[in-house]
Amino acid sequence: MTSISALKNVHLKGKFGDYEDKNEKDLIKIKEIKNLLIVQIVQYKKSTLSIDNFNLDGLNFKNDSLSVSNNENTRILWNGPKNWLLISNKIELIKEIKENFDHMNFAVTDLSHSKAIIEIEGDKAKEVLKKGCPFNFNELNKNNCVNSIFNGIAVSIDMINDNPCKIKILTLRSFGESLYHSITDACLEFGYINN
Repeated sequence: MTSISALKNVHLKGKFGDYEDKNEKDLIKIKEIKNLLIVQIVQYKKSTLSIDNFNLDGLNFKNDSLSVSNNENTRILWNGPKNWLLISNKIELIKEIKENFDHMNFAVTDLSHSKAIIEIEGDKAKEVLKKGCPFNFNELNKNNCVNSIFNGIAVSIDMINDNPCKIKILTLRSFGESLYHSITDACLEFGYINN
C-alpha cells in the first residue's frame, strides 16, 4: 500500500517570497517529511514498570520535559509525563515496539498516516515560528521538543539542529495544508525554497 502525502496538492517546488538578489544559502528551506514510522507510546499510571529498563533502537526514554533521545535513524520526543512520540525511518521498529510494550502497561498508537511533517531550515527558522507560536524559541536548542500551537493549529516542534537551524513541525494530517500555508506565509519576507 502506498501512502499519499498530506501536502501533495500544495507543496510546489521552487523559490518564493523575497528571494531575489539573495544568496540561496540565506533562504529558508521548506520540505515535507514523509514515509516515517510515528508511534505514540504512553505508559499507564497504574504501571509499576520502570521505563529505565526500556529502549528502542539503542535509545532510552527520557522523562525530562523538552528532551529528545536520538540517533541517525530514530528520535524519541518527550510528549508529557510517561508519554513519548517515536519518529523513525526504520519502519520495521513497529514489530519491536509491539513485542516489548505490552498492552497491560502501555498504550501504543501508530500515527504514521495521521501526521503531516514540515521541516524548515535556515538562520531565520526560529523567527518564522515566533510569528505564530507563543513559545520562547530563544530557549529551544538542539534535541529539544515542545508541544504548542502555530496560528491556532496544535503542533509538536522538534529542534533537529542549531547550526544550521533545522526544525520539524508535526501536526494532524487534517491540519497539514493549513499549517503549510501558515508556515509559508510567515516565510515570505525572508524568501524560501520548497524542496
